[in-house]
Amino acid sequence: MNETEAYSSLSISPGTSVLAVVAHPDDESFGLGAVISALGESGARVSVVCFTRGDASTLRGSTDDLGAQRTSELADAARVLGIERVELLDFQDGNLASVPTSTLVSLIRAIATDESTQMLLTFDEGGLTGHPDHIAATAAATAASRALGIPTLAWTLPQQIALTLSSEFGTVFVGRSDDQLDIRLTVNRDLQVKAAHCHPSQAVSGSPLWRRLELLGNNEWLRWLVAPTSINDEEA
Repeated sequence: MNETEAYSSLSISPGTSVLAVVAHPDDESFGLGAVISALGESGARVSVVCFTRGDASTLRGSTDDLGAQRTSELADAARVLGIERVELLDFQDGNLASVPTSTLVSLIRAIATDESTQMLLTFDEGGLTGHPDHIAATAAATAASRALGIPTLAWTLPQQIALTLSSEFGTVFVGRSDDQLDIRLTVNRDLQVKAAHCHPSQAVSGSPLWRRLELLGNNEWLRWLVAPTSINDEEA
């Protein structure tokens, strides 16, 4: 099977309303930035709901006003990426998994309804790094999309790239085999890199972020957690 046969393209109509669901400020840039940029170039309207202020991060040491700093960083990055609306919530960073999924789903549904959202965007199952906050955000997005009757698209990593990152950084990245990847998206990373630099509290030198972008080049891989066809099947 060649690449053209293996991966479909992502077709987005101008004006499509997309809601990205993330756990922390910087997830929208470090993780989803190139995808959000591509969606914007296609004419989509992108909003973001972020569940925590990220004030438990220790990348730069203890900072009394880290939550306020990361709030400001998120606003700056959103402007760079052309995100139209940011809803930053205040659940405890690092403890999102203890929040009932139904609570998170209700918040997503309210924002999605207000924005006439037609598709959700989030991290893949497993959170790519196994972070429990990412896993909780993805679970809530998936449940919300089923309740709303709209698809959920997930940003993911090819298995070989995940294995390379895990080996080089001594952590666990979750990747997908070729048959689990639905879409290969060709991206321009200029806005993503600029948005990432809007998060100086997190964009440290030697971060896996920069190595991941190097390994991915101008490609991002996506998979459907709730596919448009499955929505149609359920409605039928």
